[in-house]
Amino acid sequence: MNNLEYYKERFDRLKSAKTVDRFADIRQNAFNDFSKTGIPTSKNEEWKYTRIGNIFNKEYRSLIPDVVSAAAEEALSSVRLPGYEQANELVFVNGFFNQPLSTIRSSDLVILSLEEAAVADEYREFVKKNLGHSHHYLKDGINALNTAFMQGGLFIHVKKGYAVEHPVYIYNISDAGAGNIFCQPRSLMHVAENSQLQMAETYVTIGGSDSFTNQVMEVVIEKDAVVEYYKIQNDAANASLVSTTHFRQTGKSYIHTVTISLNGGIVRNNLNIIMESERSEAHLYGLYFHGGTSHIDNHTIVDNVKPNCFSNELYKGILNEDSTGVFNGKIYVRQDAQKTNAYQSNKNILLSDNASVNTKPQLEIFADDVKCSHGCTVGQLDEEAMFYLQSRGISESTARSLLVRAFAEDILEHIKLDPIHKYIEKLIVKRLKKGTT
Repeated sequence: MNNLEYYKERFDRLKSAKTVDRFADIRQNAFNDFSKTGIPTSKNEEWKYTRIGNIFNKEYRSLIPDVVSAAAEEALSSVRLPGYEQANELVFVNGFFNQPLSTIRSSDLVILSLEEAAVADEYREFVKKNLGHSHHYLKDGINALNTAFMQGGLFIHVKKGYAVEHPVYIYNISDAGAGNIFCQPRSLMHVAENSQLQMAETYVTIGGSDSFTNQVMEVVIEKDAVVEYYKIQNDAANASLVSTTHFRQTGKSYIHTVTISLNGGIVRNNLNIIMESERSEAHLYGLYFHGGTSHIDNHTIVDNVKPNCFSNELYKGILNEDSTGVFNGKIYVRQDAQKTNAYQSNKNILLSDNASVNTKPQLEIFADDVKCSHGCTVGQLDEEAMFYLQSRGISESTARSLLVRAFAEDILEHIKLDPIHKYIEKLIVKRLKKGTT
Protein backbone atom coordinates (compact mmCIF):
# COMPACT_ATOMS: atom_id res chain seq x y z
CA MET A 1 0.00 0.00 0.00
CA ASN A 2 1.50 3.38 -1.01
CA ASN A 3 1.21 6.60 0.99
CA LEU A 4 -1.89 7.89 -0.76
CA GLU A 5 -3.75 4.59 -0.35
CA TYR A 6 -2.66 4.37 3.29
CA TYR A 7 -4.05 7.80 4.19
CA LYS A 8 -7.14 7.43 2.02
CA GLU A 9 -8.08 4.26 3.87
CA ARG A 10 -7.70 6.06 7.20
CA PHE A 11 -9.53 9.15 5.95
CA ASP A 12 -12.47 7.00 4.86
CA ARG A 13 -12.41 5.31 8.26
CA LEU A 14 -12.49 8.70 9.98
CA LYS A 15 -15.44 9.87 7.88
CA SER A 16 -17.45 6.73 8.57
CA ALA A 17 -16.79 7.02 12.30
CA LYS A 18 -18.25 10.54 12.56
CA THR A 19 -22.03 10.75 12.74
CA VAL A 20 -21.87 14.56 12.91
CA ASP A 21 -18.94 16.32 11.29
CA ARG A 22 -18.86 20.11 11.60
CA PHE A 23 -15.87 20.32 9.27
CA ALA A 24 -16.82 17.76 6.62
CA ASP A 25 -16.44 20.15 3.68
CA ILE A 26 -13.13 21.71 4.71
CA ARG A 27 -11.82 18.26 5.61
CA GLN A 28 -12.80 16.77 2.26
CA ASN A 29 -11.34 19.71 0.31
CA ALA A 30 -8.09 19.37 2.22
CA PHE A 31 -7.85 15.66 1.50
CA ASN A 32 -8.50 16.36 -2.19
CA ASP A 33 -5.58 18.81 -2.09
CA PHE A 34 -3.41 16.22 -0.38
CA SER A 35 -4.32 13.68 -3.05
CA LYS A 36 -3.19 16.12 -5.75
CA THR A 37 0.04 17.34 -4.16
CA GLY A 38 1.11 14.33 -2.07
CA ILE A 39 4.17 14.31 0.16
CA PRO A 40 6.69 17.05 -0.77
CA THR A 41 9.86 15.95 -2.50
CA SER A 42 13.08 17.77 -3.36
CA LYS A 43 11.42 18.80 -6.63
CA ASN A 44 9.23 21.13 -4.58
CA GLU A 45 11.26 24.35 -4.23
CA GLU A 46 9.95 24.96 -0.70
CA TRP A 47 11.21 21.52 0.37
CA LYS A 48 14.35 21.39 -1.75
CA TYR A 49 16.72 20.86 1.18
CA THR A 50 14.40 18.98 3.54
CA ARG A 51 13.48 15.44 2.60
CA ILE A 52 10.67 13.95 4.65
CA GLY A 53 9.58 11.07 2.44
CA ASN A 54 11.12 8.49 4.77
CA ILE A 55 8.96 9.75 7.64
CA PHE A 56 5.86 8.74 5.71
CA ASN A 57 7.20 5.31 4.83
CA LYS A 58 6.70 4.12 8.41
CA GLU A 59 3.73 2.40 9.99
CA TYR A 60 2.05 4.51 12.65
CA ARG A 61 -0.22 3.31 15.39
CA SER A 62 -3.33 5.27 14.63
CA LEU A 63 -4.83 8.52 13.42
CA ILE A 64 -7.77 8.32 15.81
CA PRO A 65 -7.83 9.27 19.52
CA ASP A 66 -5.98 7.01 21.94
CA VAL A 67 -6.62 6.57 25.61
CA VAL A 68 -4.28 8.88 27.50
CA SER A 69 -1.56 6.76 29.05
CA ALA A 70 -0.17 7.05 32.54
CA ALA A 71 3.18 7.70 30.84
CA ALA A 72 1.78 10.90 29.30
CA GLU A 73 0.62 12.15 32.67
CA GLU A 74 3.99 11.34 34.19
CA ALA A 75 5.78 13.07 31.32
CA LEU A 76 3.83 16.28 31.89
CA SER A 77 4.96 16.45 35.49
CA SER A 78 8.59 16.17 34.41
CA VAL A 79 8.57 18.62 31.47
CA ARG A 80 6.50 21.49 32.83
CA LEU A 81 8.02 24.83 31.94
CA PRO A 82 9.30 27.09 34.72
CA GLY A 83 6.59 29.33 36.09
CA TYR A 84 3.86 26.80 35.36
CA GLU A 85 2.36 27.41 38.81
CA GLN A 86 1.21 30.79 37.52
CA ALA A 87 0.41 29.79 33.94
CA ASN A 88 -2.52 28.51 31.93
CA GLU A 89 -1.46 25.04 30.81
CA LEU A 90 -2.97 23.54 27.65
CA VAL A 91 -1.95 19.96 26.97
CA PHE A 92 -2.13 17.98 23.73
CA VAL A 93 -1.50 14.24 23.97
CA ASN A 94 -0.84 12.43 20.67
CA GLY A 95 -2.31 15.44 18.85
CA PHE A 96 -5.56 15.70 20.80
CA PHE A 97 -6.37 18.40 23.33
CA ASN A 98 -6.63 16.88 26.79
CA GLN A 99 -8.89 18.78 29.16
CA PRO A 100 -8.17 16.77 32.36
CA LEU A 101 -4.42 17.43 32.11
CA SER A 102 -4.92 21.13 31.34
CA THR A 103 -5.25 23.98 33.83
CA ILE A 104 -7.03 27.28 33.11
CA ARG A 105 -6.26 30.06 35.59
CA SER A 106 -7.37 33.16 33.65
CA SER A 107 -11.04 34.10 33.48
CA ASP A 108 -10.31 36.30 30.47
CA LEU A 109 -9.55 33.22 28.35
CA VAL A 110 -12.21 31.16 26.62
CA ILE A 111 -11.08 27.59 25.90
CA LEU A 112 -13.31 25.39 23.75
CA SER A 113 -12.88 22.49 21.40
CA LEU A 114 -12.91 23.50 17.74
CA GLU A 115 -16.15 21.56 17.32
CA GLU A 116 -17.81 23.51 20.15
CA ALA A 117 -16.61 26.86 18.81
CA ALA A 118 -17.91 25.99 15.32
CA VAL A 119 -21.51 25.84 16.62
CA ALA A 120 -21.38 28.52 19.32
CA ASP A 121 -23.32 31.65 18.36
CA GLU A 122 -20.49 33.95 19.44
CA TYR A 123 -17.69 32.20 17.54
CA ARG A 124 -19.34 30.35 14.65
CA GLU A 125 -18.66 32.99 11.99
CA PHE A 126 -15.13 33.60 13.20
CA VAL A 127 -14.25 29.91 12.93
CA LYS A 128 -15.87 29.65 9.50
CA LYS A 129 -13.94 32.67 8.21
CA ASN A 130 -10.50 31.95 9.65
CA LEU A 131 -10.01 28.21 10.04
CA GLY A 132 -7.69 26.97 7.30
CA HIS A 133 -6.34 30.38 6.23
CA SER A 134 -2.76 29.05 6.38
CA HIS A 135 -3.54 26.96 3.30
CA HIS A 136 -3.33 30.14 1.19
CA TYR A 137 0.39 30.32 2.00
CA LEU A 138 1.32 26.66 2.43
CA LYS A 139 0.08 24.82 -0.60
CA ASP A 140 1.65 21.49 0.19
CA GLY A 141 0.40 18.10 1.21
CA ILE A 142 1.67 18.45 4.79
CA ASN A 143 -0.59 21.39 5.65
CA ALA A 144 -3.52 19.78 3.82
CA LEU A 145 -3.03 16.50 5.67
CA ASN A 146 -3.42 18.21 9.04
CA THR A 147 -6.69 19.80 7.95
CA ALA A 148 -8.00 16.57 6.45
CA PHE A 149 -7.53 14.72 9.77
CA MET A 150 -8.43 17.69 11.97
CA GLN A 151 -9.92 16.39 15.22
CA GLY A 152 -9.42 17.00 18.90
CA GLY A 153 -8.49 20.58 18.06
CA LEU A 154 -8.59 23.63 20.30
CA PHE A 155 -10.14 27.11 20.11
CA ILE A 156 -8.66 29.89 22.26
CA HIS A 157 -10.28 33.30 22.63
CA VAL A 158 -8.70 36.23 24.49
CA LYS A 159 -11.45 38.60 25.55
CA LYS A 160 -11.52 42.19 24.33
CA GLY A 161 -9.61 44.69 26.46
CA TYR A 162 -7.91 42.16 28.72
CA ALA A 163 -4.22 41.74 29.41
CA VAL A 164 -4.08 38.05 30.30
CA GLU A 165 -2.42 37.90 33.71
CA HIS A 166 -1.12 34.34 33.39
CA PRO A 167 0.92 33.25 30.34
CA VAL A 168 -0.36 30.37 28.22
CA TYR A 169 1.88 27.30 28.13
CA ILE A 170 1.13 24.73 25.42
CA TYR A 171 2.57 21.21 25.76
CA ASN A 172 2.62 18.76 22.86
CA ILE A 173 3.24 15.25 24.25
CA SER A 174 3.78 12.28 21.93
CA ASP A 175 3.64 8.81 23.47
CA ALA A 176 5.83 6.56 21.32
CA GLY A 177 6.13 3.85 23.95
CA ALA A 178 3.88 1.35 22.17
CA GLY A 179 5.07 2.00 18.61
CA ASN A 180 5.52 4.81 16.10
CA ILE A 181 3.05 7.65 16.66
CA PHE A 182 1.77 10.29 14.22
CA CYS A 183 0.30 13.39 15.92
CA GLN A 184 -1.55 16.28 14.27
CA PRO A 185 -2.43 19.01 16.81
CA ARG A 186 -4.67 21.79 15.52
CA SER A 187 -5.61 25.09 17.14
CA LEU A 188 -7.25 28.38 16.26
CA MET A 189 -6.73 31.47 18.41
CA HIS A 190 -8.51 34.81 18.49
CA VAL A 191 -6.76 37.71 20.26
CA ALA A 192 -9.45 40.36 20.46
CA GLU A 193 -9.07 44.13 20.30
CA ASN A 194 -6.85 45.86 22.86
CA SER A 195 -5.80 42.63 24.59
CA GLN A 196 -2.38 41.22 25.53
CA LEU A 197 -1.08 37.68 25.65
CA GLN A 198 2.18 35.86 26.36
CA MET A 199 2.47 32.22 25.33
CA ALA A 200 5.12 29.53 25.16
CA GLU A 201 4.97 26.18 23.41
CA THR A 202 7.09 23.07 23.79
CA TYR A 203 7.28 19.45 22.57
CA VAL A 204 8.20 16.17 24.22
CA THR A 205 8.33 12.57 23.01
CA ILE A 206 8.26 9.66 25.45
CA GLY A 207 9.13 6.11 24.48
CA GLY A 208 11.75 4.66 22.17
CA SER A 209 9.78 4.45 18.91
CA ASP A 210 9.58 7.24 16.36
CA SER A 211 7.19 10.16 16.63
CA PHE A 212 6.11 12.58 13.93
CA THR A 213 4.14 15.71 14.78
CA ASN A 214 2.42 17.72 12.05
CA GLN A 215 1.07 20.79 13.82
CA VAL A 216 -0.92 23.82 12.65
CA MET A 217 -1.73 26.83 14.84
CA GLU A 218 -3.61 29.80 13.33
CA VAL A 219 -3.80 33.08 15.23
CA VAL A 220 -5.89 36.16 14.41
CA ILE A 221 -4.84 39.40 16.11
CA GLU A 222 -7.10 42.43 16.19
CA LYS A 223 -6.57 46.17 16.67
CA ASP A 224 -4.18 47.33 19.41
CA ALA A 225 -3.48 43.78 20.59
CA VAL A 226 -0.02 42.63 21.71
CA VAL A 227 1.18 39.02 21.39
CA GLU A 228 4.43 37.42 22.55
CA TYR A 229 5.06 33.88 21.33
CA TYR A 230 7.94 31.57 22.32
CA LYS A 231 8.49 28.18 20.70
CA ILE A 232 10.89 25.77 22.40
CA GLN A 233 12.06 22.63 20.60
CA ASN A 234 14.34 20.32 22.54
CA ASP A 235 12.90 16.90 21.76
CA ALA A 236 14.51 13.50 21.29
CA ALA A 237 16.45 12.37 18.22
CA ASN A 238 13.59 9.98 17.36
CA ALA A 239 11.13 12.88 17.15
CA SER A 240 10.42 14.70 13.89
CA LEU A 241 8.25 17.77 13.58
CA VAL A 242 6.57 20.03 11.05
CA SER A 243 5.19 23.02 12.95
CA THR A 244 3.17 25.77 11.31
CA THR A 245 2.37 28.98 13.19
CA HIS A 246 0.26 31.37 11.14
CA PHE A 247 -0.37 34.91 12.44
CA ARG A 248 -2.81 37.37 10.85
CA GLN A 249 -2.72 40.99 11.95
CA THR A 250 -6.24 42.04 10.99
CA GLY A 251 -5.92 45.25 13.02
CA LYS A 252 -2.95 47.48 13.87
CA SER A 253 -1.14 45.24 16.31
CA TYR A 254 2.22 44.07 17.65
CA ILE A 255 3.78 40.58 17.42
CA HIS A 256 6.99 39.40 19.06
CA THR A 257 8.13 35.83 18.31
CA VAL A 258 11.18 33.82 19.37
CA THR A 259 11.84 30.29 18.10
CA ILE A 260 14.44 28.21 19.93
CA SER A 261 15.39 24.85 18.38
CA LEU A 262 17.96 22.69 20.16
CA ASN A 263 17.31 19.07 19.23
CA GLY A 264 15.15 16.65 17.24
CA GLY A 265 15.23 14.42 14.19
CA ILE A 266 13.90 16.35 11.20
CA VAL A 267 12.45 19.68 12.33
CA ARG A 268 10.62 22.09 10.03
CA ASN A 269 9.20 25.40 11.29
CA ASN A 270 6.80 27.43 9.17
CA LEU A 271 6.23 30.90 10.64
CA ASN A 272 3.91 33.22 8.73
CA ILE A 273 3.14 36.85 9.61
CA ILE A 274 0.37 38.33 7.47
CA MET A 275 0.21 42.10 8.00
CA GLU A 276 -3.32 42.91 6.87
CA SER A 277 -3.66 46.22 8.69
CA GLU A 278 -1.77 49.49 8.32
CA ARG A 279 0.96 50.33 10.87
CA SER A 280 1.29 46.81 12.20
CA GLU A 281 4.61 45.71 13.69
CA ALA A 282 6.28 42.30 13.91
CA HIS A 283 9.56 41.00 15.32
CA LEU A 284 10.84 37.52 14.47
CA TYR A 285 13.84 36.01 16.25
CA GLY A 286 15.20 32.50 16.04
CA LEU A 287 18.09 30.43 17.36
CA TYR A 288 18.87 26.91 16.18
CA PHE A 289 21.69 25.02 17.89
CA HIS A 290 21.93 21.45 16.59
CA GLY A 291 24.38 18.57 16.61
CA GLY A 292 24.43 14.86 15.80
CA THR A 293 22.58 14.07 12.58
CA SER A 294 19.60 16.34 13.23
CA HIS A 295 18.12 18.56 10.53
CA ILE A 296 16.53 21.95 11.21
CA ASP A 297 14.60 23.96 8.60
CA ASN A 298 13.16 27.41 9.33
CA HIS A 299 10.80 28.86 6.73
CA THR A 300 9.38 32.33 7.39
CA ILE A 301 6.96 34.55 5.51
CA VAL A 302 6.27 38.21 6.24
CA ASP A 303 3.54 39.44 3.91
CA ASN A 304 3.08 43.22 3.90
CA VAL A 305 -0.43 43.66 2.57
CA LYS A 306 -1.08 47.20 3.85
CA PRO A 307 1.19 50.31 3.98
CA ASN A 308 3.32 51.68 6.82
CA CYS A 309 4.12 48.34 8.41
CA PHE A 310 7.40 47.45 10.12
CA SER A 311 9.07 44.05 10.53
CA ASN A 312 12.46 42.98 11.82
CA GLU A 313 13.77 39.43 11.51
CA LEU A 314 16.96 37.90 12.88
CA TYR A 315 17.71 34.16 12.88
CA LYS A 316 21.00 32.66 14.06
CA GLY A 317 22.23 29.11 13.59
CA ILE A 318 24.94 27.05 15.33
CA LEU A 319 25.55 23.67 13.69
CA ASN A 320 27.94 20.96 14.84
CA GLU A 321 28.91 17.36 14.01
CA ASP A 322 26.81 16.06 11.07
CA SER A 323 23.82 18.34 11.54
CA THR A 324 22.25 20.30 8.69
CA GLY A 325 20.31 23.54 8.65
CA VAL A 326 18.04 25.45 6.30
CA PHE A 327 16.81 29.02 6.46
CA ASN A 328 14.37 30.31 3.88
CA GLY A 329 12.88 33.71 4.69
CA LYS A 330 10.51 35.56 2.39
CA ILE A 331 9.35 39.15 2.62
CA TYR A 332 6.49 40.17 0.35
CA VAL A 333 5.62 43.83 -0.18
CA ARG A 334 2.33 44.13 -2.03
CA GLN A 335 1.57 46.94 -4.46
CA ASP A 336 -0.52 48.88 -1.94
CA ALA A 337 2.00 48.43 0.88
CA GLN A 338 3.88 51.71 0.39
CA LYS A 339 6.28 52.97 3.09
CA THR A 340 7.00 49.46 4.31
CA ASN A 341 10.09 48.94 6.49
CA ALA A 342 11.22 45.31 6.48
CA TYR A 343 14.56 43.85 7.53
CA GLN A 344 15.81 40.27 7.50
CA SER A 345 19.11 38.69 8.53
CA ASN A 346 20.36 35.12 8.93
CA LYS A 347 23.77 34.36 10.46
CA ASN A 348 25.31 30.91 10.88
CA ILE A 349 28.34 29.34 12.54
CA LEU A 350 29.56 25.88 11.53
CA LEU A 351 31.48 24.16 14.33
CA SER A 352 32.57 21.10 12.36
CA ASP A 353 33.65 20.26 8.84
CA ASN A 354 30.64 17.98 8.34
CA ALA A 355 27.96 20.46 9.40
CA SER A 356 26.21 22.40 6.65
CA VAL A 357 23.54 25.03 6.11
CA ASN A 358 21.54 26.28 3.14
CA THR A 359 20.30 29.85 3.55
CA LYS A 360 18.07 31.79 1.20
CA PRO A 361 16.66 35.17 2.30
CA GLN A 362 14.29 36.60 -0.31
CA LEU A 363 12.48 39.85 -1.10
CA GLU A 364 9.53 40.23 -3.48
CA ILE A 365 8.67 43.91 -3.72
CA PHE A 366 5.80 45.30 -5.80
CA ALA A 367 5.77 48.81 -4.28
CA ASP A 368 8.26 51.61 -4.96
CA ASP A 369 8.39 53.61 -1.69
CA VAL A 370 9.85 51.07 0.74
CA LYS A 371 12.91 50.36 2.90
CA CYS A 372 13.84 46.69 2.78
CA SER A 373 17.03 44.72 3.26
CA HIS A 374 18.14 41.14 3.67
CA GLY A 375 21.37 39.26 4.12
CA CYS A 376 23.01 36.07 5.31
CA THR A 377 26.39 34.85 6.53
CA VAL A 378 27.95 31.42 7.01
CA GLY A 379 31.30 31.00 8.73
CA GLN A 380 33.29 29.59 11.60
CA LEU A 381 34.29 30.96 14.98
CA ASP A 382 36.51 34.04 14.77
CA GLU A 383 40.13 32.81 14.86
CA GLU A 384 41.40 36.14 16.14
CA ALA A 385 38.91 36.08 19.02
CA MET A 386 39.89 32.50 19.81
CA PHE A 387 43.58 33.47 19.83
CA TYR A 388 42.90 36.50 22.04
CA LEU A 389 41.06 34.43 24.67
CA GLN A 390 43.59 31.59 24.64
CA SER A 391 46.49 34.03 24.93
CA ARG A 392 45.00 35.08 28.26
CA GLY A 393 45.03 31.59 29.69
CA ILE A 394 41.55 30.46 28.68
CA SER A 395 41.38 26.89 27.39
CA GLU A 396 40.32 26.21 23.81
CA SER A 397 37.05 24.54 24.81
CA THR A 398 36.14 27.36 27.20
CA ALA A 399 36.99 29.96 24.58
CA ARG A 400 34.76 28.24 22.04
CA SER A 401 31.92 28.09 24.56
CA LEU A 402 32.26 31.79 25.37
CA LEU A 403 32.14 32.77 21.70
CA VAL A 404 29.15 30.54 20.98
CA ARG A 405 27.32 31.93 24.01
CA ALA A 406 28.01 35.49 22.86
CA PHE A 407 26.77 34.64 19.37
CA ALA A 408 23.49 33.29 20.79
CA GLU A 409 22.94 36.20 23.14
CA ASP A 410 21.52 38.42 20.37
CA ILE A 411 18.51 36.09 20.29
CA LEU A 412 18.24 35.15 23.97
CA GLU A 413 17.97 38.79 25.03
CA HIS A 414 14.65 39.02 23.19
CA ILE A 415 12.95 36.45 25.41
CA LYS A 416 10.88 38.78 27.58
CA LEU A 417 9.09 36.15 29.64
CA ASP A 418 11.54 35.85 32.53
CA PRO A 419 11.01 32.17 33.56
CA ILE A 420 11.36 31.10 29.92
CA HIS A 421 14.44 33.30 29.46
CA LYS A 422 16.19 31.66 32.41
CA TYR A 423 15.11 28.21 31.26
CA ILE A 424 16.56 28.66 27.76
CA GLU A 425 19.79 30.04 29.17
CA LYS A 426 20.16 26.93 31.33
CA LEU A 427 19.60 24.69 28.32
CA ILE A 428 22.28 26.55 26.35
CA VAL A 429 24.76 26.37 29.23
CA LYS A 430 24.04 22.68 29.67
CA ARG A 431 24.67 22.10 25.96
CA LEU A 432 27.97 23.96 26.14
CA LYS A 433 29.10 22.09 29.25
CA LYS A 434 28.53 18.77 27.49
CA GLY A 435 31.17 19.78 25.00
CA THR A 436 28.83 20.08 22.03
CA THR A 437 31.02 22.91 20.76
